[in-house]
Amino acid sequence: MGIDLVAGGKSKKTKRTKPKSDDIYIKLLVKLYSFLVRRTGSKFNEVVRKRLIMSRVNRPPLSLSRLSSLMKGKENQIAVLVGSVTDDIRVHEIPAMKVAALRFTETARARIEKAGGECLTFDQLALRAPLGQNTVILRGSRKAREAVRHFGAAPGVPHSHTKPYVRSKGRKFEKARGRRKSRGFRV
Repeated sequence: MGIDLVAGGKSKKTKRTKPKSDDIYIKLLVKLYSFLVRRTGSKFNEVVRKRLIMSRVNRPPLSLSRLSSLMKGKENQIAVLVGSVTDDIRVHEIPAMKVAALRFTETARARIEKAGGECLTFDQLALRAPLGQNTVILRGSRKAREAVRHFGAAPGVPHSHTKPYVRSKGRKFEKARGRRKSRGFRV
C-alpha cells in the first residue's frame, strides 16, 4: 500500500480546522468567527477563531483576581477570554469591567455584575466589536495544571524538580534508603 498522491498524498497539516467538541454553540461561534475572518481580514477574529477550536487543556481558565490586575488602567476596554472566568474569594473588591468569555462561574458572573461590570457572550461581542476594536485579548496559564508538575526529567535524577507519582505522602511511601539525605543517600 503506497500513498494515494492523486487524492492529496500525505496529510502535512496537523492543526485543527474545526472543534472536536460536540457543543453546538461552540460550533456556531466557529462558524460566525470564520465568516468574520473571511469578510473582515481582522487578526483579532483570526485569533478568537483559532482559540475556539483549541482543546480544553489549551483553553485554561482565568480568575477574577488575575483578570482585574491585567485590566488595570484599561477600564474602558473589553477583556476577551476564550475560556472560563472563575471566582477568587481572596479578592474583596473588583473594579467594574466588561468581560467577554465562553463561560462564567455563577459567583464570578454575580460579582462582575454587582461591581457594575458586564458579562458578554461571543455573539454579543461580534456585534459590538466586529473587528476587535477596543478589546484586550487574554488567556489563562496553561502550566497551572497539577498534571504539568509531573512532566520533565524523571524524579530522582540530579537537578530534577519533577513531582513523582506517589500514592500518598508519608513515612511509608517512597522513603527508603537511597531517597533522602537522612538515610545516607547522595545524588
